[in-house]
Amino acid sequence: MNKSDLYFDLKHIWHPYSSMNNPIPCYPIISAKGVYLKLNNGKTIIDGMSSWWSAIHGYNNPRLNKSLKNQIKNMSHVMFGGITHPAAILLCRKLIEITPKKLECIFLCDSGSVAIEVAMKMSLQYWQALGEKRCTFLTIRNGYHGDTFFAMSVSDPTNSIHSLYNYLLPSHLFANAPKCNFGEVWDEKDIYSFSKLIEKNRKNIAAVIMEPIVQGAGGMKFYHPKYLKKVRYLCNYYKIPLIIDEIATGFGRTGKLFAYKHADIVPDILCIGKALTGGMISLSATITTKKIAHIISNSKANCFMHGPTFMGNPLACAVASENIAILQEKKWKNQVLKIESILKINLLPLQKHPKVLDVRVLGAIGVVECFYKINIKKIQFFFIQNGVWIRPFNKLIYLIPPYIIDSLSLKQLIDTISKALDNDQFFIY
Repeated sequence: MNKSDLYFDLKHIWHPYSSMNNPIPCYPIISAKGVYLKLNNGKTIIDGMSSWWSAIHGYNNPRLNKSLKNQIKNMSHVMFGGITHPAAILLCRKLIEITPKKLECIFLCDSGSVAIEVAMKMSLQYWQALGEKRCTFLTIRNGYHGDTFFAMSVSDPTNSIHSLYNYLLPSHLFANAPKCNFGEVWDEKDIYSFSKLIEKNRKNIAAVIMEPIVQGAGGMKFYHPKYLKKVRYLCNYYKIPLIIDEIATGFGRTGKLFAYKHADIVPDILCIGKALTGGMISLSATITTKKIAHIISNSKANCFMHGPTFMGNPLACAVASENIAILQEKKWKNQVLKIESILKINLLPLQKHPKVLDVRVLGAIGVVECFYKINIKKIQFFFIQNGVWIRPFNKLIYLIPPYIIDSLSLKQLIDTISKALDNDQFFIY
């Protein structure tokens, strides 16, 4: 990769959440292995982001690589309409193994946002089949569910990256965000706003949708499991389906295989993605109950009206199956516990820093919430110079490293954050 390539990228390639007029600099990565990303100048940097929650086993994992190579010998893709194949069947068998017995019907998708779209369409078609036109969804503030239009509509309308689209989006119901944090004493008043909204609108709500325990891009907040347990109870009471969005939190990130397990509940519709393939290739899934699937299937349409071109992609299914096989060996549990321990010992003390509002740790997630907005361009350059890859947003510097990270590498990530906090030029006052 030469200067000409980088100039072309700058002028013609639009990166996520960036501008074509004044883009945030992009750093050229030419290879990756383990927890290291290699720049085109030969320098290696420690990845603290798992490529946005996904590369949980690090990069170039030999087992995941092998699964892709074996599959591509047979076929890389075949349409899923009217056709099935061994890779999809094996993956769905494994998904049935690791999810609750109640969840029996799997719809394979191609990205996290699409999994949310599918879950919401399922809910609408479910009620339509029952002879009711329910179009409203209930969720909580500070939530984030993806960048496609229906997913944006259930993300926080004011405290989110999607506020400029509000005039186009359908209006839904937003309860106050939980105030009781994970690990704190439960306060029954915390569920009051949600319970009032679900009671008042019980005949219009198609489904409740929640990120379990961890709210991601809406602020990286960790809420009390009792809140989710109460939500499940209220959904049962009013016979309203509960959609759980495990796209970011699934596959061990919070210390449980799925974050909803902290509350000991079972959703009616489960959305998974990101780490489903170990960060190798895009794939997601929406999993629901036989009851919901059968009611939808008995509707006027006689089918569920959705079908992505790359649905059930054999390469993605094959590597997802191997990823789950690795997880089923349960090494991830000790890996995540070790990360959590190091984060608690080394990251939590940053709470005393004058620029820090709060520090939060859960499983393999560490969050430093600052008082001031962060200058992403400047702090990113600093991180690269110090041999780490961390991608902050708004007022948050957070770590979601690969589970295989060693103690020294994790401490280097934390030490670099600590150094950055001491530099005024990285903050916008």
